[in-house]
Amino acid sequence: MITYDVRVHPSKEDLKREDQLAWKIAGVAADKVAVDKDVAEMIANRIIDNASVAIAAINRRPVVSARDMALARPHKGGATVFGVPAGKRVTPEWAAWANGTAVRELDMHDTFLAADYSHPGDNIPPILAVAQTTGKSGRDLIRGLATGYEIQINLVRAISLHEHKIDHIGHLCPAQAAGIGTLLGLKQEVIYQAVQQAVHVSFTTRQSRKGEISSWKAYAPAHSGKLAVEAVDRVLRGEGAPSPIYEGEDSVIAWMLDGPKADYHVPLPAPGERKRAIMDSYTKEHSAEYQSQALIDLAFRMREKIADLEQIEKIVIHTSHHTHYVIGTGANDPQKMDPKASRETLDHSIMYIFAVALQDGKWHHVDSYTPKRAGRADTVRLWHKIETTEDPEWTRRYRSIDPNELSFGGRVEMFMRDGSKLVDEMAVANAHPLGAKPFGRKDYIGKFLTLTDGIVSTREANRFLEAARSVASLPAGELHQLNVALPAGTLAVGKPGII
Repeated sequence: MITYDVRVHPSKEDLKREDQLAWKIAGVAADKVAVDKDVAEMIANRIIDNASVAIAAINRRPVVSARDMALARPHKGGATVFGVPAGKRVTPEWAAWANGTAVRELDMHDTFLAADYSHPGDNIPPILAVAQTTGKSGRDLIRGLATGYEIQINLVRAISLHEHKIDHIGHLCPAQAAGIGTLLGLKQEVIYQAVQQAVHVSFTTRQSRKGEISSWKAYAPAHSGKLAVEAVDRVLRGEGAPSPIYEGEDSVIAWMLDGPKADYHVPLPAPGERKRAIMDSYTKEHSAEYQSQALIDLAFRMREKIADLEQIEKIVIHTSHHTHYVIGTGANDPQKMDPKASRETLDHSIMYIFAVALQDGKWHHVDSYTPKRAGRADTVRLWHKIETTEDPEWTRRYRSIDPNELSFGGRVEMFMRDGSKLVDEMAVANAHPLGAKPFGRKDYIGKFLTLTDGIVSTREANRFLEAARSVASLPAGELHQLNVALPAGTLAVGKPGII
């Protein structure tokens, strides 16, 4: 890896494009390196993972709306839409919109956390949509996805967006554009312009994940994918983009991030170096914010030691800065304690999540969030006894660059009415690569079969899984096999829009 220093340059310095971060990103994308076998296998796992959560959410209102919008833009020879038979195609940017929303709706696919946050599986919908539209092969797709993961994860390692209340799609969109560039075998100059355009249009605020969280939380990454497809399409037609997009005196670093005195250090693969960043990411076993994964597993373990949950006086979760301030009481969001809050808000409330996991001993992507479940009197009582606090050691471990120290859990203290105290901790979720039960291929398949049970036919499930397992050998023009269709008549239709 090469670490590049990135800072703001006044216009009078006339920063050469070869010294710009966007050019370096484009160089990685244009580098025709092979993909390691284990990386290709993990990409297949994540294709399965994305389909699992997309189909599980297929008839939820935001997904229905996004799908209907896409189906209003048909394109012969275009891209497939989750749930819809593969013979019906739409333009790639709208397929990215529909499929990206379906993938993100349940907040249950892969994650990478460092200086910033990410769900790198959000790269798959737009890159796959373009691959289907342009008749690419499975090997082409794998190369494009390896780039998307590589760029997003390395930007997340180095540049914090959330510190400045910028949503994490600011790192996602340039990664998606770079991945499309690799997929299509574009020259560095073209990818460079597409990356710059993608950065320019994707910087938005984190209000999408604050207060009363709406369905836009699912749409935001899908919107990023749509923008990335449009960015590449635009520059292929000979158009340029604002430059230098990162280092310019009126660009994103200068005015939206650390400012004129910024000093970032961004790692990227050296020329000829394999792209392996996907191996540092991890998926979710439970449908909730990633920082809650280990704490859900911890709640399951701790409940076995408590005879009567009503005897709990107070629960304090000692955890990282991010967990405390984003999904904990440090956020100061009253909505996170409100039983009438939206599902999107509840899955960003560790107080609610820990209470339900403690009571139920299981987690379900639908049942754990229903209004009836959230409004149960005993749940509300327990929920309101829970608070979080930042522990500097958990924050240090959260930000550690040592994978053996990196953790996203916390220490829980339960104070009982009789004066006794129960204490336990968990650093990583069971499904994490360093957890008690790391996810492997059989777990990804099991997750798919569980989440799609009763929604798709056994024949369709088996057909898709075979295609996903053999994605590397799918020939050109056959990537529509990576779609999953529902039985006729089972797809919901939403309210009409303009088209």
